[in-house]
Amino acid sequence: MSKYIFVTGGVTSSLGKGIIAASLAKLLQARGLSVTIQKFDPYLNVDPGTMNPIEHGECYVTDDGAETDLDLGHYERFLNTPTSQANNVTTGRIYQTVLDNEREGKYLGKTVQVIPHVTDEIKRRVQLLGQSGDFDIVITELGGTVGDIESLPYVETLRQLRWELGRDNCITIHLTLIPYLAAAKELKTKPTQHSVKELLKAGIQPDILVVRTEHQIDDSIRRKLALFCNVEKACIIEAMDASTIYDVPLLMHKEGLDAQVISKLRIQDRKAPDLKKWKAFLGQLKNSTAEVTIGLVGKYIELQDAYKSIYEAFIHAGAVNECKVKVVPVSSELLEAPKAELGKFLDKFDGVLVAPGFGERGIEGKIAAIQYLREKKIPFFGICLGMQCAVVEFSRNVAGIEKASSSEVEPAAEHPVIDLMSEQKGITAKGGTMRLGAYACELTKGSLAAKAYRSTKISERHRHRYEFNNEYLEPLKKAGLQITGINPKTGLVEVIELKDHPYFVGVQFHPELKSTVENPHPLFVSFVEAAMKAKEEEK
Repeated sequence: MSKYIFVTGGVTSSLGKGIIAASLAKLLQARGLSVTIQKFDPYLNVDPGTMNPIEHGECYVTDDGAETDLDLGHYERFLNTPTSQANNVTTGRIYQTVLDNEREGKYLGKTVQVIPHVTDEIKRRVQLLGQSGDFDIVITELGGTVGDIESLPYVETLRQLRWELGRDNCITIHLTLIPYLAAAKELKTKPTQHSVKELLKAGIQPDILVVRTEHQIDDSIRRKLALFCNVEKACIIEAMDASTIYDVPLLMHKEGLDAQVISKLRIQDRKAPDLKKWKAFLGQLKNSTAEVTIGLVGKYIELQDAYKSIYEAFIHAGAVNECKVKVVPVSSELLEAPKAELGKFLDKFDGVLVAPGFGERGIEGKIAAIQYLREKKIPFFGICLGMQCAVVEFSRNVAGIEKASSSEVEPAAEHPVIDLMSEQKGITAKGGTMRLGAYACELTKGSLAAKAYRSTKISERHRHRYEFNNEYLEPLKKAGLQITGINPKTGLVEVIELKDHPYFVGVQFHPELKSTVENPHPLFVSFVEAAMKAKEEEK
């Protein structure tokens, strides 16, 4: 029987429940336990697929095509194991299932209510992964903050599950904040006390308290929290601000979080966690011998979380290259400027990644940037829309197709070198209808991509509606565009490259989604290598 750990949050949002959950999972995995993490989001959207990235951060995509919360990216990066549709559930999905059941008459004429029908569906979803028999421990992160109206059904479900599963099989970790009042020069525990009281009102006594703080907490604060929150002093875990999220597993181990969890769940195997690989990664990350500056040209730069997986993939690739990668966001709209002015934006970079996105805003800025990078021989890496913009730029300025465009930007384009996928035509619903999930790709032997992967057969995750228009395949190849990656079943162009350029690679898929601490993505690794080489040659 799987054991369950719930991670709740109090006082304020964005405290890092996902990082705490992922760090604990890593520690338990390092002890030899099989662990998975799932996220329950209280919003009414069925999934985050239709949300603006500035609203909610990036939409993370799993191998099986689920559009999920970005926290699943943390889970995969820490655990080095893929997640699935079952790992992310929203209130929208819960209510959708309950209403579908009601329409089908599955409730035998009963009045459909939050309790028991909604809470029973949440319980069913919580235990799906545990019932697979694949995991010793299932960690469930409950989104939002205790006290939010949206979170109440989840908190009630947690209360019921603790009673049904028993204390040895289900524990609660509550993450809160201890603010520091600069004027009083004092840490304040009252917000945490109030947050725990909110949980107690709902019938839940937290087993472990993890407190975020900017300053170290002393023994008196631990005693005070233990007294007023009904939590053993040894179970008050300090979570100081860290220089990198990858420090958190080691900090949590030092505080004894994993040891307390092992004890509470009465798990007999108490061997110390094997963190050699993790420590080796941190050693490379913090002791870099080189540094490069990468420009990130995008449309959603106001929120770093909009490109979270890209930033993390650069951290992984930098560590393996023993190179500090400084990523500087650049608004693509700023690049819609005279060509002579592009240098002041782009010349300072050792390489530039043109990011994915949707819609026409900032597209011409991306195209202008790519032309500059191509002509000035600055390493370029384009992802999804970034690759599509590279095709448009090459078509216009090299192949001589002056009116080349994407039908996403210009529906009546005379030369739609990027066009709506055939299976997308006629689809009007936006949520969950794109080309999603992992698809195979065959690489050309000897290409930059094949050298990076050290293989010609790969599988990568997708999220798009538009694709390379194969009607223009031959004229673009004749003009010098190298097609080095093809989907073997559909003929979809997956990877483009250019000869006589230090590094020019565009990919239709999203490589950033598969980069982890233990397996940095090969394309990011090779791009950072190219940027390092370009910087060295400039000297």
